Amino acid sequence: MISFSVQGQDFTPVRQLAQRRVPWLAPKLVFFMLATDNGKDVFEISTKDNKVRIAASNANTAATALNWYLKYYCHRSMSHMGDNLSPVAVLPLLKNKVRIVAEFPVRYALNYCTISYTMAFYKWNDWERELDWMALNGVNLMLAPVGTEAVWENTLKRIGYSDKEALGFIPGPGFTAWWLMGNLEGWGGPVTQIMIDRQTALQRQILSRMKQLGISPILQAFYGVVPTSLKNKMNVQVVDQGNWVGGFKRPDFLLPTDTSFKKIAGIYYEEMQKLYGKDIHYFGGEPFHEGGKSAGIDITASAKEIQHVMQQYYPASTWVLQGWQENPSKSLLQGLDRSKALVIELFGENTNNWEQRNGYDSTSFVWSNVSNFGEKNGLYGKLQRFASEVYRAKNSKYGNLLKGVGVIPEGIRNNPVAYDLMLELGWHKDSVDVSKWIKGYVKYRYGTNNDTIQNAWQQLLQTVYSSPEQYQEGPSESIFCARPAVRINSVSSWGTRVRNYDLKQFEAAVKLFVSVSPGFENSETYKTDRVDFLRQLMANRADTVYATMIKALKSNNKVLFNTTSDQFCHMLMMQDSLLSSNKYFSLSTWLNAAERFGITPQEKIIALQNAKAQITYWGGNNPKTDLRDYAHKEWGGLLSSLYVERWKRFIKDTNADQLKPKGNVYFDMEKKWADSPGVYQQGQLPEDKLNDLINRIIK
Repeated sequence: MISFSVQGQDFTPVRQLAQRRVPWLAPKLVFFMLATDNGKDVFEISTKDNKVRIAASNANTAATALNWYLKYYCHRSMSHMGDNLSPVAVLPLLKNKVRIVAEFPVRYALNYCTISYTMAFYKWNDWERELDWMALNGVNLMLAPVGTEAVWENTLKRIGYSDKEALGFIPGPGFTAWWLMGNLEGWGGPVTQIMIDRQTALQRQILSRMKQLGISPILQAFYGVVPTSLKNKMNVQVVDQGNWVGGFKRPDFLLPTDTSFKKIAGIYYEEMQKLYGKDIHYFGGEPFHEGGKSAGIDITASAKEIQHVMQQYYPASTWVLQGWQENPSKSLLQGLDRSKALVIELFGENTNNWEQRNGYDSTSFVWSNVSNFGEKNGLYGKLQRFASEVYRAKNSKYGNLLKGVGVIPEGIRNNPVAYDLMLELGWHKDSVDVSKWIKGYVKYRYGTNNDTIQNAWQQLLQTVYSSPEQYQEGPSESIFCARPAVRINSVSSWGTRVRNYDLKQFEAAVKLFVSVSPGFENSETYKTDRVDFLRQLMANRADTVYATMIKALKSNNKVLFNTTSDQFCHMLMMQDSLLSSNKYFSLSTWLNAAERFGITPQEKIIALQNAKAQITYWGGNNPKTDLRDYAHKEWGGLLSSLYVERWKRFIKDTNADQLKPKGNVYFDMEKKWADSPGVYQQGQLPEDKLNDLINRIIK
């Protein structure tokens, strides 16, 4: 079932990848074919005549070998949060040949949400970089649903929808993920035909490059989700799926027992074949994701029919299911040919569903972790748990069902250490001690073996990157980003403000890390991490100031309240200046990408509205939505243009003895901000003033 063998392997795409990312090394690479090791991917690295010789079982494994040499011999690396890829002075030579065998056939990547929270406004140069990173990290199975819009548009037109009606089903680019998962329809649109056509062309580029790099794509299955308007167009049996969170109306579920199911599914797959070909072996998407109504539906029979039609059009394809909450249900799994199914265990950092559910009732699975929700900022990652749980699952009675490891964050522009470790675990036979592994990471992250930084990272492992038993959905949230109130347990509905680590030890680690700044003026990775660590330090301190502010309020100490509220707002603006100094923590980076995504004035408006709505009130004109601030960002520009204004309003109202704002004042502020034009360009501090700011923070 799980097979990635490639005949007549061509290493030219890996040479081209090297030319794009490390042109100083590319001419010195020599590639050879290598037979698999008892069916397992394998690579060997050696040096001879001042050349790096890479023997690998396929192109994907060759890219992994290239990355291994870069990381552990050149001390160079690529990440979503900065690169360290400058030339090395002398080509490192190996005394002995290095041979690494993959422990699993699958190295998986991406969550549906990543497509919207991170990649909503990606163009080809962004995707090219993304796919290079994936290949270097050994990813050979990746969710790739870009361009599904055209498949649905063409399908709906063939069953009688007008152009306008078909476009009305499709969401804006900032909300594609939840449309694909059957949570909503149309929100953030209407999109234009030009936008859909561009996404189609982009997907063809993505699929072509994935094939060259040995990464199998997961495209979107037809799994019964249909527009709520379909029942008005055709005589069909559908089940109303009710509302998703935030008050969004879900699309309907077309009963697979209805005669129209085969017809519409057939049209859908025909249109997919026209656009993206027949060489697709994996499909994602499943009914009743995060709820929905299944009462009265024969789920087992439905699952069987969904898979049956999929197999008709794409024989021997695998249905990839999300192991999230109660999904996939026991009833759904009972209807499947499980030799053609794969479950992605999403939430491994907090759950062990693979064990509790008896290996998903004997279904192949991949162990993954989410780590990040909504692409919210925050240092987080239960690193030792990643390593220990993969090893435990591999050596359990369900070990034969464990087919790989993967990363499945809702947003991937954060905590690069978590993704590096997780994907590398696919190549480790023995249990990994992260306190030892991190030493290699520090060397390749910053390009040098600095004892002070090594010590700082050991303390980070004991604090923000430790593995407490407490359940936690993503990083601890920053009070700066919270909608103001007298009592704030979390910024987003399912988040937490609790820090499950020693704050003093973390502060000591940050000060250690920052102390070596003079030697790293030209290191993008060091400066990016420095901003992130200082950001977390400031957010932690702000909790204390907020607590004092509220205590003063409750004791009716107006003088102390005003003093601490001024201090809080001053700290918030310091945070804004700090974050504005780095593109990875800047609102402008996100909004400029959205504006570039649109070509016509209309498209630019749509994209910018999507970008702003997603990170504030999220969607739906519903003041009581539980989705607001779900994808909040502690970014320079957002702190100073919206968050500080919310806090100032709270302070003003509190001083006027109005503890609760009248009406929907904060929602109205958020919506006005999201609907306003412009990209909120913010200034960047000169280097000397940035250094002065950093010194003030750490003292």
